Amino acid sequence: MGNRIFDILNKIVYNTLLALYQPFWAAIFLSFLFMFLYLYAKEHKWKKENIVYDIFSTWFSAFKLSQAFRKIFILAFYTALILLRTVLNRRIWEDPLGKIFGGWKLYENGQLTTEAIENFMLFVPFSILLLWTFQKELLGESKRIVLGKTVWQVTKIVAVFSLVIELAQLLFHLGTFQISDLTYNTLGGAVGGVLYYSGYRIIRGRRK
Repeated sequence: MGNRIFDILNKIVYNTLLALYQPFWAAIFLSFLFMFLYLYAKEHKWKKENIVYDIFSTWFSAFKLSQAFRKIFILAFYTALILLRTVLNRRIWEDPLGKIFGGWKLYENGQLTTEAIENFMLFVPFSILLLWTFQKELLGESKRIVLGKTVWQVTKIVAVFSLVIELAQLLFHLGTFQISDLTYNTLGGAVGGVLYYSGYRIIRGRRK
């Protein structure tokens, strides 16, 4: 009887802590964004009785008038999707180093897995959006862009971003640290850079 009660209590404590731990980093992320909103509201002296109206009014006004705002919003939205997929919405992993050299093939232990392709495809749009949003900052003011510089700049950023994700998975046991993930993510970023360059050249050619 005593062991049964102990097992029940252990399960209750475990499930409670797990329920708090799983959304922990998503909560940190949202809290961080909320504090930016708080500072902005305080700086512009928004009144608390009109704060909801002020939030939506300011946001829609900026979205309507500013192309840069729209670009950053789309990039932020896609980045949030990546973080939720890779870090913020993951279950606890007992052995994050268990597959450090795995994940290269489409078949693992006789089972079809598309994780490698998914990782590659996930970062192709990310690199395109990154270049679209911050082209001047990354490639300079010139309207003529160079393929090598375009690919190199975006590949560096994607590689660092991917490494941060992998280290976060390792540190917080939210997935497995895999060299293959880092490689496919970075490769996806490089291909995205090539696609952006190609699309940019086509659009520029049509405007002439």
